[in-house]
Amino acid sequence: MKILGMGNAIVDVICRVKDDFLVKNNLTKSTMKLVDEAELKNLLSNLKIEETISGGSVANSIVGIAQLGNDVGFIGKICDDEFGNKYEEGLKKERVKYFYSKKKEKLPTGTCLVLITPDSERTMCTFLGIANKINVRDIDINSIKKSEIVFLEGYLWDGNEQKKAIEKAINISNISAMSLSDKFCVDRHKNDFLGLVKNKLDITFANEQEIHSLIDAKNFDDVISFGKNLGKILVITRGEKGSIVINKNEVIQCGIQKNLKIVDLTGAGDLFAAGFLHGYINKLSNKDSLAKGTEMSSKIIQKIGARLS
Repeated sequence: MKILGMGNAIVDVICRVKDDFLVKNNLTKSTMKLVDEAELKNLLSNLKIEETISGGSVANSIVGIAQLGNDVGFIGKICDDEFGNKYEEGLKKERVKYFYSKKKEKLPTGTCLVLITPDSERTMCTFLGIANKINVRDIDINSIKKSEIVFLEGYLWDGNEQKKAIEKAINISNISAMSLSDKFCVDRHKNDFLGLVKNKLDITFANEQEIHSLIDAKNFDDVISFGKNLGKILVITRGEKGSIVINKNEVIQCGIQKNLKIVDLTGAGDLFAAGFLHGYINKLSNKDSLAKGTEMSSKIIQKIGARLS
């Protein structure tokens, strides 16, 4: 298998809102907030659902990699309930091998409310449900060992049992890659993440906010210096400034595609990672891998949701 993803198995519930909805509910635009089941139900009570998708950051990336013709799999914890069944069916429909045997749980399958404002930014409210209860016993060791790359998400670090599962996956992987996921996530786990990036991971994905927070950078030159000294692959997305990959002394930049009709930024980072990893695993240059990531993210932001088809 080319790439195995491991992440929170979350059903995305997509809704359009005005900016004042965020203000009224004390939500910070473009971030992810963890909520309990009651708060999620309260938010949903005033909204019209546009679409539901088998989501989660790494799951979105893995589907994108599958759509590019690669042999991929995913590990994520779900409950044997309505959303859990839909989640598994959704991934298998996309030709993603699913390495988790669901069962009845005390908690339901995780749900992420994706709020899209008129400027196409997305704000997420996530009820993790059973998703963040994944532990070492839930991971398929053979599938990890047989995969060329294991791709993880920083969001998994929000639970102690999940941390052990991540560490186990990294330690037995051939090549490990991880997305830092979210600035607030980085702020919560800065020291741990810095240790992973410096000492454990082979490939790190971050946006500009996340990497600045991680290393307390004063400017982007600090980021470049950190990346060069790291000695491993650091991939950074910079919004309108494009993207950059740093690998030792190699620093390559890629601009954005212009004149796009942007409708939803939900899957931009996830599909960018999919394109880059597709390039990496198929032995494209870092420059061509960046270009593939840019191509994939440019396609996804012109439609609602995090699926190209």
